[in-house]
Amino acid sequence: MTEHSRRGFLKATAAATTLATAAARRARALDASASQGGGVNTPAPQASRLYLTDAEHRYVVSNAPTWRPVSSAAPLGETVVLYPERAAQSILGFGAAMTDSACYNISQMPAGARAELMHQFFSPSEMGFSVCRTCVGSSDYARTLYSFDEGAPDPGLQRFSIAHDEAYILPTLRQARRLNPELFLLSSPWSPPNWMKSGDTMLGGTISRHLLPVYAQYMVKFLQAYQAAGVEINAITPQNEVDTDQDHRMPACLFPQEIEVAYVGQHLGPALRTAGLKTEIWLIDHNYNLWGRAICELDDPQVRNYTDSIAWHGYVGKPEWMQKVVAAHPEVKMYWTEGGPDITAPDYATDWAKWSETFTGVLRNGPRCIIAWNLVLDENGKPNIGPFSCGGVATVNSHTKKVTYSGQYYAFNHYARTMRRGARVIASEGGEPGLSHVAARNSDGGYALVLTNTTASPRRIAVRNGAHQAELVLPADSVSTLAWS
Repeated sequence: MTEHSRRGFLKATAAATTLATAAARRARALDASASQGGGVNTPAPQASRLYLTDAEHRYVVSNAPTWRPVSSAAPLGETVVLYPERAAQSILGFGAAMTDSACYNISQMPAGARAELMHQFFSPSEMGFSVCRTCVGSSDYARTLYSFDEGAPDPGLQRFSIAHDEAYILPTLRQARRLNPELFLLSSPWSPPNWMKSGDTMLGGTISRHLLPVYAQYMVKFLQAYQAAGVEINAITPQNEVDTDQDHRMPACLFPQEIEVAYVGQHLGPALRTAGLKTEIWLIDHNYNLWGRAICELDDPQVRNYTDSIAWHGYVGKPEWMQKVVAAHPEVKMYWTEGGPDITAPDYATDWAKWSETFTGVLRNGPRCIIAWNLVLDENGKPNIGPFSCGGVATVNSHTKKVTYSGQYYAFNHYARTMRRGARVIASEGGEPGLSHVAARNSDGGYALVLTNTTASPRRIAVRNGAHQAELVLPADSVSTLAWS
């Protein structure tokens, strides 16, 4: 044996010994946690089902493991322990953005294919998407740049009209809500009308402070017009991505903290209340790194008269940073409102484990919903008037109208189909790097545990629920959902 290989052998042996010792310690700790709580009084799991997505399978029913008393189960080094008695936030639901582009692509499908796709996404017997996002005017994912009152200054809003949305956006939203009457809709503006801003354009810039009262009435008119058209909007954000003007490359608007505080506390909140609208207001609608801003806005008493909710995007920062807001304001309600795939990425259709790991990180840190970016785009990520190469949860080919799916879509299956509205996220602990997990208890008493293996190798794990344990193998680069009653 060469010196080099000997050193490698000794390192490997030492590492194995360390892992074995750590595994033994974990097993003893898990036994202790079970004897001290850890759901030890939870009834024996029944009617287990296992759903799998990996290189060979796409959310298929697999062989469910058998639950056995912990005392008769061999200890495993990698064990996930559930604590049903430690419940966290309730789940509002899952969904995606019904942008101008998404609704247009859906409207261009043949009637039968369109009905099938919408049923697949929204029917409670299928994916059951129950929280979606719409745009107040155009986002970057639109066919044209538009607001509901564009042109010369119109402080009386005499020109206001939602006529643009009547062609295919409102019909698509009505169809979605017919399929799922519980559909919750969030609406976000990417920009106020041009004349309300510095630079007189929807592309970048900042809102004019003296027009905040007018902008609040603009939002009231939007909500009332949509309601009259048969589409109630349940929540709004003051501004999409408050902290960027996107270098004037797309509809955007800088909305500094002091402006959002004044707008919500002195204008938007009072205007909604005066109009008798029950629409919720969710603040920030931007990345985790704005956790400090979120705390300060919730500190403001006028703002708190009208909201206790924060919307997050996951592009910058870490999901754990949301806990900083929870620490300062334990009563806060949080929602995850944007994140989507890149249509040009080589793993666009196969990155289910990456997205499942993302969704797990979101749910483990407090948000009540997960809303992806565009529901449907074409094979080139179009229509798109902005600079980013996003893809849809699904792709509809602009020529053949064939539907294909993203890795994000396959990840969503594991959450939206098994964690329904009213489910409560419960605590879970254990596992090694590369394994993520999140569990929820549904309102009917059933449970769902999503397990994501992001590594290139299979791994054998145990799941412990009170006095019972199940063992299963997670394939490489896979998402598995274990459900039981």
